[in-house]
Amino acid sequence: MAQASVGPVLRSSLSSLSSSTHRALSRAGGRSSLKLLNTSRSTASVVECRKGARHFRVYAQVSSPAAESVPATSPTHDGNSVQASTVKKRVVSGVQPTGSVHLGNYLGAIKNWVALQDVYETLFFVVDLHAITLPHEPRELTEATKKAAAVYIACGIDPSKASIFVQSHVGAHAELTWLLNCVTPISWLNKMIQFKEKARKAGEDVGSGLLTYPLLMASDILLYQCDLVPVGDDQRQHLELTRDVADRVNNLFGGKKWKKRGGPGGRIFKVPEALIPPAGARIMSLTDGTSKMSKSAPSDQSRINLLDTRDEIAKKITRCKTDSFMGMEFDNPERPECTNLLGIYQIVSGKTKEEVAEEVKPMNWGQFKPLLADALIEHLSPIQKRYGEVVADPAYLDRILRDGAERADVIANATLDNVRNAMGFLPRQKR
Repeated sequence: MAQASVGPVLRSSLSSLSSSTHRALSRAGGRSSLKLLNTSRSTASVVECRKGARHFRVYAQVSSPAAESVPATSPTHDGNSVQASTVKKRVVSGVQPTGSVHLGNYLGAIKNWVALQDVYETLFFVVDLHAITLPHEPRELTEATKKAAAVYIACGIDPSKASIFVQSHVGAHAELTWLLNCVTPISWLNKMIQFKEKARKAGEDVGSGLLTYPLLMASDILLYQCDLVPVGDDQRQHLELTRDVADRVNNLFGGKKWKKRGGPGGRIFKVPEALIPPAGARIMSLTDGTSKMSKSAPSDQSRINLLDTRDEIAKKITRCKTDSFMGMEFDNPERPECTNLLGIYQIVSGKTKEEVAEEVKPMNWGQFKPLLADALIEHLSPIQKRYGEVVADPAYLDRILRDGAERADVIANATLDNVRNAMGFLPRQKR
């Protein structure tokens, strides 16, 4: 292995990587040799492994003050790969800070993040850049961003397990978005359903950011070379666009083309998969069971905000839209409101679908609504209490966001450097 010009931190990491990779190859049979291909910003190494005529390329994050070592594997052109060591898959996700974080954001995304942080390497951020695709009030954006970050923590996101940060605090998001804008056909963006719907409402004053924001979302994902992205059913199209963009960049600039220009070759971006929870992926409006619960809906009656008082929650559930059918049941296409409310109750009560169906079978709406309201109040009370503690200590919140952004910046800039190198940009000079 070529280590003559490698620093002590990288040498130690590669030594460990070499041993584990030799063990992995030995289990497959045969002898192996390893060679350092390149390093990037002292945060990542690429090692080529040879076993007979077969080649393997192993990517490894190297320890630094801002990020723990995270080895990973990448398939070579012939489809082979080798696992250097047991690692956690990486998951990234975020929620816009506009408006109040509501039950749909929580049950459809944030609550699931709490479970994910114990299984995966996780990065959760407040996507404030997405929040300006429509007209906004600057002061409200500032306060909403802090509020959303505090809600993350209040809901159970642990800063010792997950990186929590603000999207705009990592400059690579904006730069990569521009690079992706320049290689993505506009016809791909014109097909996006949400753009068509929102543009229709905005009229001639619609901003170009509304058209291209799916590429900002793609940057959010691809920067962190993540394996999985928690998405609701309505976000599948955006993830498919991200996958298509990743493949396009890999094909245009990666592989042998990149290697001929002095890069390591191989793929530039990892192509992520969707991670869709079995329940609660799509929480619907309280006033229309066929529309998603949304911050932008004009009526506050349509949603349960996480910080609503007990009285507000009870009143909204009492007034929510129902139907004239007898009894309670899941999955009747003629009863979208019933399915939605039962699904909410299932999640906040912690019961199975079968248990809920059996419990509510003899009930009518007058009996079920107080049951749902009480379950919601009980579930949200600890979150509201913890939120009060977090916002009472601004220095604590600032420190968490700063530390999270520093960890995210290391990963994001390593990816951005690879993209810039593969696309032919002159390397930045260190200052």
